[in-house]
Amino acid sequence: MTASATSGSGSLPRPSGTASPAVPRRDVTVCPRSIVIVGPTASGKSALALELARLLGDSEIVSVDSMQVYRRMDIGTGKVTSEERAETPHHLLDLVEPSTEFSVSWFQSEARAVLADLAARGRRAILVGGTGLYHRAVVDDLEIPGEYPELRSELEHEAAAGPDAVAALHRRLAVLDPTAASRCEPTNARRVVRALEVTLGSGRPFSSYGPGLEEYPPSDHLMVGLQVERSTMLPLIEHRVHTMMAAGFVDEVRALAAEEPPLSRTARQALGYRELLSHLAGRSTEAGAVAETVVRTRQFAVRQDRWFRRDPRIEWLPTTCDGPAPTRSLASFIAGSVDST
Repeated sequence: MTASATSGSGSLPRPSGTASPAVPRRDVTVCPRSIVIVGPTASGKSALALELARLLGDSEIVSVDSMQVYRRMDIGTGKVTSEERAETPHHLLDLVEPSTEFSVSWFQSEARAVLADLAARGRRAILVGGTGLYHRAVVDDLEIPGEYPELRSELEHEAAAGPDAVAALHRRLAVLDPTAASRCEPTNARRVVRALEVTLGSGRPFSSYGPGLEEYPPSDHLMVGLQVERSTMLPLIEHRVHTMMAAGFVDEVRALAAEEPPLSRTARQALGYRELLSHLAGRSTEAGAVAETVVRTRQFAVRQDRWFRRDPRIEWLPTTCDGPAPTRSLASFIAGSVDST
């Protein structure tokens, strides 16, 4: 198989640009160039990262996933196995308890420390995961807004009244920060509340933080995306969900539901966990929970693809996700390109 890259700026390899100011810049004559692997869920990112690490021999994998930071949330988040972790060092997995409210600013701080350590040891970082904002926070050193828990609690209380209340909050946001309002759906209570929390708490528009998500400065990272046809994505997601169920996903969620303190608001929203928690509470059948997980995962994959497609620095590599041979071919292609410039 011959890998071909597609993007708005050409094909692999890409010239390196300017490093992020807050993450210590690597001297490329000493430290190997980092690689970023993105793409929608079920596209084979983790398998590619592992194969690439095997080929390069100088790499460690950095997870960029907002749910894999939680301990004991393993099956539903698609974490690599203990055997795979033993083969290749993995970072930013199992950072906190499921009862913890984790944030992008927390992740950014942890990621900076890991990348600095890898650079000091002359190791290559392979950053892999599907959480777009977390990737941007690390790659572009975004300025992350502060948190205002009391204000957030008040806004969440208002939003809990229902869809009309969330829509009213969105209209309020549109007056205070039209740009932020245009970037989030009026029905997305979590995003609306967060934007209002920051705008009201900090006294400056939520959209004013950092260089902005609409800007894509040059990066020293080699950034690749896995391109999966939409027609292929649905059966991949269905297979992934049914595989997780066969691996004991329900038992994992049942054990988490029995823990004290309970799962945090953030952890409870993880794909599959929310649906199975509802099933275990008697609000749906297991089959219904599985079907809803498939639907929500498919919707999430579409949003992921749209998010990453906006970044012109990403080189897109088509993949069929049909076994180890295509994965090895992609890994060989990337390995041959990464340090050629």
